[in-house]
Amino acid sequence: MGVNLRSRNRSELRACSQTPITRMLNVTIKAWLDEPPVGNGNALFPTVHGGRMSPDAVQYLLAKYVLKASKHCSSLRSKRISPHVLRHSAAMELLDAGVDSTVISLWLGHESTRSTQPYLHAHLAIKEAALAKIDPYNGQSPGRFRAGDKLLAFLDKL
Repeated sequence: MGVNLRSRNRSELRACSQTPITRMLNVTIKAWLDEPPVGNGNALFPTVHGGRMSPDAVQYLLAKYVLKASKHCSSLRSKRISPHVLRHSAAMELLDAGVDSTVISLWLGHESTRSTQPYLHAHLAIKEAALAKIDPYNGQSPGRFRAGDKLLAFLDKL
């Protein structure tokens, strides 16, 4: 199952399949969608009045629950966690699972696949895999480059 995270109401969420979600989250969202809607029923995560949550409300709730979680996990106290950090973490998890960076870029709604390049630079396992594919350094200097006769003849003609 997948969802469109930009969706603004429950009916759109049921119809979309753009962003992959875990099985556990799938079960949780299905249970949530079976709950009676609050207010006019359009908001997936409604406010107490049934309206759509503002970005500030999302950040407030995240900060509130990070603070609560930090009482049990002290390493959270020194971290700055935001919706953007969670988005980045999800992208890194997808990359770690072997999902192609182009696909991740599309799922995140990036305008260009170049936007996903920072994830590749930050992913140590990809660097290690690339290094494992090359011949190990044998300790000898490759020496000075010596152009062959063909190359010298070509350059002379220029």
